[in-house]
Amino acid sequence: MSTETAPAAERAAAPSPAAWAEARSRVYAVGLDAALPVTARPIAQSDGLTLAEPLTTRTDLPAFPTSSVDGWAVRGAGPWRVVGRVLAGGTPPPLTEDGTTVEIATGAMVPRGGTAVLRVEESGRTPEGLVTGTPRATPEWREPGEEAYAGEELLPAGTPVDPSVIGLAASCGYDTLSVRRAPRAALLVFGDELLTAGPPGAGRVRDALGPALPAWLRRYGCEVGPSDVVGPVADTLPAHVSALRSALADADVVCTTGGTMHGPVDHLHPALADLGADYVVNTVAVRPGFPMLVARVTGPDGRARFVAGLPGNPQSAIVALVSLVAPLLAGLQGRPMPVLPHATLAEPVPGRGDYTHLALVRLDRAAGTAHPVRHVGSAMLRGLAGADGFAVIGPGTSGEQGSRVPVVPLPLLPGERAS
Repeated sequence: MSTETAPAAERAAAPSPAAWAEARSRVYAVGLDAALPVTARPIAQSDGLTLAEPLTTRTDLPAFPTSSVDGWAVRGAGPWRVVGRVLAGGTPPPLTEDGTTVEIATGAMVPRGGTAVLRVEESGRTPEGLVTGTPRATPEWREPGEEAYAGEELLPAGTPVDPSVIGLAASCGYDTLSVRRAPRAALLVFGDELLTAGPPGAGRVRDALGPALPAWLRRYGCEVGPSDVVGPVADTLPAHVSALRSALADADVVCTTGGTMHGPVDHLHPALADLGADYVVNTVAVRPGFPMLVARVTGPDGRARFVAGLPGNPQSAIVALVSLVAPLLAGLQGRPMPVLPHATLAEPVPGRGDYTHLALVRLDRAAGTAHPVRHVGSAMLRGLAGADGFAVIGPGTSGEQGSRVPVVPLPLLPGERAS
């Protein structure tokens, strides 16, 4: 896949829209090329991060034969004379004589020399205190290596860490994990027409993206603090350049809202040129949201930072987020390129000519169907609030009822999995 970029000053005026799938591949590739540094984190503090190395077992799992029931570890034929007791966490002496047994608890180590484990509920005692019963034919213990052998790869590098991964790592004996640190993101809101409090009116609209986008970014694994959200930034070129320069000093990815076109107060492109940015993608053949972009800026330390220019219309901004920012962040975290699930359209969805159409849908996961939602204009958020993702209608096609199409899911909370 191509990671070719072009200086912002050369390509800002007349960009040729990139195909949607190619744009996603391109930003993923540059993100992976600039994957974030690796660090060691205590396992309890690694939730939401990404494995930088494969998770392998340090011992056999289990490491020793482990009783799966409460009962009696016996040797030879019964009845058996009780010679001891073993609880979980103890190391029992071996059973050296036939006709002997030790009481054993679930999870305890089976003593060497034991030939069977008799369930307590299936055992009896003679007046002399001997244990009687018939062990089941199937062994009542877990063998070493039953779950995994020492050195076996359990999870590959690039796996997101969630509570189940943390538990698995702990069971393998890990105290720390080698992970990639979380991406640091910032948000610059452009537009003098925006209100940050109260209802819209008198020609001004309420900023919906400033409060919402940080939460979306956190769901993609980013760190975004209150001081990382700035705006509205004044509609002047010096203010844009200053805000971008300040945000890029600390952030790996700076998202901006609005200013991606070439109107009289759209200063993003000139600001990127002033910063010496290279475009990775500059406009995408997708509707809604085609004037989206990702640019790369090389910092004083030689490390790449990225600016993701999102359109100002709220739904278009979210289309840009799931289209470009999601694969960029996957690359930066060292994760695989997101694989899109498929669903069957419950209703027809129109195409958009030569452009890819991302249509908001609600998923019926039990039936495997996608249902288009209403109120889906570029400036609307009502439809988004009831949707699960975007159905992908390829260029030159239309979504016929009953057809199988890819779906770009909206991001989940860290550790969640789609049903």
